[in-house]
Amino acid sequence: MLQPTRTKFRKAHKGRIHGIATSGTELSFGQYGLKALEPDRVTARQIEAARRAMTRHMKRAGRVWIRIYPDVPVSKKPIEVRMGKGKGTPEFWVCRVKPGRIMFEIDGVPVQVAKEALALAAAKLSVKTRFVERIAE
Repeated sequence: MLQPTRTKFRKAHKGRIHGIATSGTELSFGQYGLKALEPDRVTARQIEAARRAMTRHMKRAGRVWIRIYPDVPVSKKPIEVRMGKGKGTPEFWVCRVKPGRIMFEIDGVPVQVAKEALALAAAKLSVKTRFVERIAE
């Protein structure tokens, strides 16, 4: 699963996901992509599950690009622990995704296969998404 090798700080604030994406909103590598329509946190597990679903459906043909990276640690305290005594330990990693962000890109497969693969990937994610394709010039 994806996670940074080292970070400047071990724990992060929860924060809020404001506004729309300014970068990563256009297709850069592939012909087809999956675009987020709402703000949310996508976990490393969800990204990996989506990647597996796509590559399996495509029968390892074509190419997949993952345009998001989980670099925010999420900490949790154990169950039934009283208040206080500090913040919990980092449990998993997430990526903060804003609306308009391209999360995955695909190339080298027919449109129908790409649509089905990205639909399978979208089912693994916690955000509403839309299939996008590059307009031929």
